[in-house]
Amino acid sequence: MKTDRGYWRPLRRDELRDELVHDAYKSKKKLPEPTRCPDCGAIYEDGRWTWGLAPADANEELCPACHRIRDHYPAGYVTLEGEFLKAHRDEVLQLARNREEKEKAEHPLERIMAIEDIDGGVQITTTDTHLARDIGEAVHSAYKGELEYHYNKEENLLRVHWAR
Repeated sequence: MKTDRGYWRPLRRDELRDELVHDAYKSKKKLPEPTRCPDCGAIYEDGRWTWGLAPADANEELCPACHRIRDHYPAGYVTLEGEFLKAHRDEVLQLARNREEKEKAEHPLERIMAIEDIDGGVQITTTDTHLARDIGEAVHSAYKGELEYHYNKEENLLRVHWAR
């Protein structure tokens, strides 16, 4: 925070601000450590979800990604359309799956929820806005085309549209 004298100082604890983006799937309390997700097996340790082995007596609670999957409530939508997609559908979708695999290895909460055919293309839903953006950027980088993002901060929702 910048003061009237022009230099920066850290915020004090009583000056903490409410989060700018509300995510209903983010835990509102600190989870006991370790906590294991009964659906995917991710472990909550050191304040974050990771992959690993949990002790037999670990607490159990759904991770935010599995919670979103159960509720069918994506954080990201990636729509892929166009003649190029029709001709190269399998390789474009494999690129998206490879991107998910890479991200999920380090960040268990970043997952593809579904890949569905829609009129004129394919829609990929994700558990996280970052993965939706990464998939869009990877497809655009590999195949060019037109890429657009629409972010709804109130809903913590990202819509990515790619066409070629």
